[in-house]
Amino acid sequence: MIKYFLLFTFLFSSFSAQANKLINDDSVSNQTNCFSSIFADYDTWHKFMEEKYRKKLKIEHKFNKALSQFDATFGTEKFNHFKANLSCSTFRYTVNNTEVMGYVIKPKEPEAKLPVLIYNRGGNGNFGSVVFGTMMYELFPIVEQGFVIIGSQYRGVHVKQPSAKDEFGGKDVSDVIALLDLIPNIKGADPQRIGMYGGSRGGMQTHLAMKQASGIKAIATIAGVSDLQQGLLERPEMENVYKKRIPYYGLKKDTELSKRSVINWVNDLSPNVPILLIHGTEDKRVAADQSIVLADALTKYDIPHKLVLYSDDHYLRNSKDKVNLELVNWFQKYL
Repeated sequence: MIKYFLLFTFLFSSFSAQANKLINDDSVSNQTNCFSSIFADYDTWHKFMEEKYRKKLKIEHKFNKALSQFDATFGTEKFNHFKANLSCSTFRYTVNNTEVMGYVIKPKEPEAKLPVLIYNRGGNGNFGSVVFGTMMYELFPIVEQGFVIIGSQYRGVHVKQPSAKDEFGGKDVSDVIALLDLIPNIKGADPQRIGMYGGSRGGMQTHLAMKQASGIKAIATIAGVSDLQQGLLERPEMENVYKKRIPYYGLKKDTELSKRSVINWVNDLSPNVPILLIHGTEDKRVAADQSIVLADALTKYDIPHKLVLYSDDHYLRNSKDKVNLELVNWFQKYL
């Protein structure tokens, strides 16, 4: 039922009031408090979701199950805890004349400057964009352990600019790299301690960004894609995404898939940036072999890494606490 709250929880910036600026940078605009409008309190958010579920789910027991799952995943106590302890805002920034949506989350009153994690979302286009529910479920628990998280929605997502399109590892990689310039201007962020991680497509995005970025001390991928050509054999329906997103895909299919696949350039990875690989062995969307084979290649080229496998699916819901602990320990060790 997680997909229901992600589907129905709209991007909150369109509803919210302006927040105190978390990023002191004139190139950043529309900084907007996450905890406002329908997300100002849990009851308002719950009512909003209840109305959405009621319209979507006409069978009573399905409606009740969805609402029950929503409360079990979030709940008043968790919501109030995060609201009291975290600051969060969405914002707009420009990359090569292209407007992009981003978000930043941090503890409210850090005693010292905190390490920063750049988070790369999965999905493509609007599907998989980081909405409030995603933040609370995926990111808030990491932030409260003493990190600042900043991320991009990628170009063409929640911004009306017809020329800007998510290219699934093309120009959108620049949207990730541009975040590095904003980090020194985040209150409480330590620009000398930066890590990066991503899930699913975000794993690919992380490796692609690392080809151009500098100053990243450690990375992690969760159910990450390392070989798009092999992945296409395992999940042929992904070709519909590639045809829609990747420029010139019909003319240069093998070239475009190959250059997005880290397995083809493992020998170019830095031996000074350790890599954490997390995957579920029951993953039907991105096979666990995508991480297992990559781990073998990392061993071959003496790239420091750790592979962690769980008996779980693509979303690792049953292992969420363990996954979060692995991430926190990894970045606390290396940042």
